Amino acid sequence: MSEQTDQNSETKNKKAHSDLAKYSAIGFQMIAIIVIGVLGGIKLDKWMSGVEFPVFTMVLSISSVIFAIYYAIKDFLKPNK
Repeated sequence: MSEQTDQNSETKNKKAHSDLAKYSAIGFQMIAIIVIGVLGGIKLDKWMSGVEFPVFTMVLSISSVIFAIYYAIKDFLKPNK
C-alpha cells in the first residue's frame, strides 16, 4: 500500500513540475513577444522622425499584447499528447 502511495505522489509531483515548466515557458514567450513589439515600435518612431506622436509604438504595443494573448490561449487549448 505504501509503495502505491509513493508512486501516486511521484506522479503528481512530476505533473506539477511539468505544468510549471509549461506555464513558465508560455509566460516568457508572452513577455518576449510584447518586448519585441514595443522595442520595434520605438525604433520605427525614431526612424520616422517627422511624426510627433508615437504611433508605431502604440500600434505595435497593442498588437503585440493581442498576439501574445492569442498565442497563450492557443497553447492552453492545445491537446496534450
